[in-house]
Amino acid sequence: MRGVLGGRWRRLASQVGRSATVWAVSTVTMLVLAGILPDFQLQSPDGDSATRIAVAAAFGAGAFALLSALVWPLLVRLLLLVPALVLGLLVFFLNGALLLLALRLNPAERGGAGPETAVVVAAVMSAVASATGGALAVRDDDAYRRRLYRLADRRRRNLPPGPFSHGTVFLQLDGVGHDVLLDAVAKGLMPTVARLLGAGVRTGPTHRLVPWRTDWSSQTGASQLGILHGSNFDVPAFRWYEKDQREVVVCNRPTSAAELQRRAVERTGDGGLLSADGASRGNLFGGGADEQALVLSIATRRRGRENRSREGYFAYFSDPANAVRTALSFFAEVGREIGQSTRARMCKTRPRVSRGGLYPLVRAFATVVERDVVVAAVMGDMFAGRTSVYADLVAYDEVAHHSGPHSRDAGKVLQRLDRSLALIEKAADHAPRPYRIVVLSDHGQSPGETFRSRYGLTLGDLVRAGCGLPVPRRARRTRSGAEARAAVRAALRRPVEMGGEQDRPSRRSEPIVLASGNLGLVSFPDVPHRMTKEEIDARHPALLATLANHPGVGFLLVRSERHGGVVLGAYGAEVPVDELDDASPGPLAAFGPGAADAVRRTHSFPHTADIMVNSFHDPADGEVLAFEEQIGSHGGLGGPQSRPFLLSPRAFSTPTTDGTPLVGAEQIHRVLRRWLRETNGPQVPVTNTTNVSEADPRGAGQ
Repeated sequence: MRGVLGGRWRRLASQVGRSATVWAVSTVTMLVLAGILPDFQLQSPDGDSATRIAVAAAFGAGAFALLSALVWPLLVRLLLLVPALVLGLLVFFLNGALLLLALRLNPAERGGAGPETAVVVAAVMSAVASATGGALAVRDDDAYRRRLYRLADRRRRNLPPGPFSHGTVFLQLDGVGHDVLLDAVAKGLMPTVARLLGAGVRTGPTHRLVPWRTDWSSQTGASQLGILHGSNFDVPAFRWYEKDQREVVVCNRPTSAAELQRRAVERTGDGGLLSADGASRGNLFGGGADEQALVLSIATRRRGRENRSREGYFAYFSDPANAVRTALSFFAEVGREIGQSTRARMCKTRPRVSRGGLYPLVRAFATVVERDVVVAAVMGDMFAGRTSVYADLVAYDEVAHHSGPHSRDAGKVLQRLDRSLALIEKAADHAPRPYRIVVLSDHGQSPGETFRSRYGLTLGDLVRAGCGLPVPRRARRTRSGAEARAAVRAALRRPVEMGGEQDRPSRRSEPIVLASGNLGLVSFPDVPHRMTKEEIDARHPALLATLANHPGVGFLLVRSERHGGVVLGAYGAEVPVDELDDASPGPLAAFGPGAADAVRRTHSFPHTADIMVNSFHDPADGEVLAFEEQIGSHGGLGGPQSRPFLLSPRAFSTPTTDGTPLVGAEQIHRVLRRWLRETNGPQVPVTNTTNVSEADPRGAGQ
């Protein structure tokens, strides 16, 4: 009760403060206009002191504001029958009349204006007051929510009468690991999530929280493809080289995303999780949704009915108040990032990566623009009564890459994401049908300095040294694979990034080395098939030993003519893939339960690289060494990156009936699909598990 009263007093104080500020700005505006316009006076003919003139301006501004607030609605009601064109002209004269009346109400009888001048003064003061009030309210969540309600109401559909089944909103907090979420709740950073888990609520928790384990490729491309489309088969990493196509596939490249989605649909035989009256917002893939906006897989198509990838931006920014709010928040976030990165440099924080160049703008886009647009789109879908909505918020993932997953900067982002969740939750109270909200993540992030900063060379340099090729004296930086960069380019219709010199196969026999977090991929483009250990040893005798014995490398996966596939570790460790298990993990011992199954599944992919390289991992603190310029990374095995979360309403059945752990994005897809069936949602055809098991050694039921 005390908290409720405190909140009401804070809102009242905020409203009083905004009103006082608008009054002060209006007073100054009236003083300026009195000095500019010859027919507008705020003093008696004999002259007055500056104090009396200021008091007259304050009284006039206050009286004009009160008359506008009290009298104007009555005048509008009286003039409803007046033609719109005539009413538009009358607005200016009525405003001027109200200003003249406000000046006459001054008991000191100071001030006056001609009729024409009064019209001009009233118009200017109304514009200034509106702009000031809007600017002060842009950071107010209640005012923001009311504006979003008005925007979403335009999209409200006329649903048939009668009882409605529940709709479902799936909100993905990109990169937020299970342990990070619990830590944020314990620190009070995410009160909305805490309430869902029962903290401070007499009725107990409304949601249940469980972790799940990703595939070896612990990144958005693999996880979201599996969650939305039921298959992430043959997605070995965030980026990889396909020898048959002679090109690099990158999950956040629009053309690659479209192709991966096509392959998944072809493999499963259905459109996806959202294929019946669903909406996909801010995702890499569409999930078969009828309504798609800010979806990367359709970003390269020509604009038309089937391509609405940027529609969300136009719909959101069509409201000037939203544009003002987001613009101010955008520049505030740029300033916040510059300040935080400067403090990190001055304090010599370690580990640390470069945060200059365009990064402050990319961060602001991810943490402000995309967040605001996606949240508004989700609320619009709820007001439209859509059966299912899946949305991705990438803010935390982007900041954690450069500031660290447990940093203060990332914690602030989690606070704002919790506020976004609260906005969506409150919107459900006004939707035409009840909604259940599922919050989940696609992967976590593991901390640690970069491979380059610890050893002074990149993975590409190490591979070249093992091949006997010249190594550059100065290590080059690797490209960050953060999803926000691709979203920015898609939003701005910029050309698709081709990935730099390492993405283009050399005419010679030099290897292509690609990085996906702490997972590295080495391919020899002049060999049309996946090379075996024996072929690699014959061609480059020192390469595999150089990689396996390096202290920054955890293990290697290569194909073998004798064993089919082998995992290599330091000091000559070599274990056939078929003999790996949690009881005898060999070089995978530090990577925990499930690592053997994940490696074995990836080995079965047609486009697995010639050499798969997973970095060192310290189980004591979860540290890994990213092959990209990231101090919070994901993409391979090791640490919290492989442990995302699933927060679901208790009204749904438990994710697993026998208490076994959730493993892989494909199993998450089956759980979400079951929940949609429980609420009479989209009836997605059940995948033929026999066919999946034959092609996927992990099996559809695991």
